[in-house]
Amino acid sequence: MLSIVFENYIINFLKNAMIKKNEFMDLKGLKCPLPVLKIAKKINQIEVGDKIKVKVDDPKAESDINELKKKMNIKIVEKKKHKTFLLFELEKY
Repeated sequence: MLSIVFENYIINFLKNAMIKKNEFMDLKGLKCPLPVLKIAKKINQIEVGDKIKVKVDDPKAESDINELKKKMNIKIVEKKKHKTFLLFELEKY
């Protein structure tokens, strides 16, 4: 009986350990420094391996995010330029 309980515990633990979050933040309309401050706050709340997609339209956001990645454990997985906004995918490592 104990071995079944232990086995279920291990299975649930591994499932939860492997599940990574993907979150989305629409920060359009916010001006410097608000987008980068909100991103930094969210990075501190997520776990290693989790990803955040961020939509921004502030012209300074790109350079701010590049500076943020130097100071925090994040990498830019993808960056897409659209006509009216930028979409970043960031991953915490």
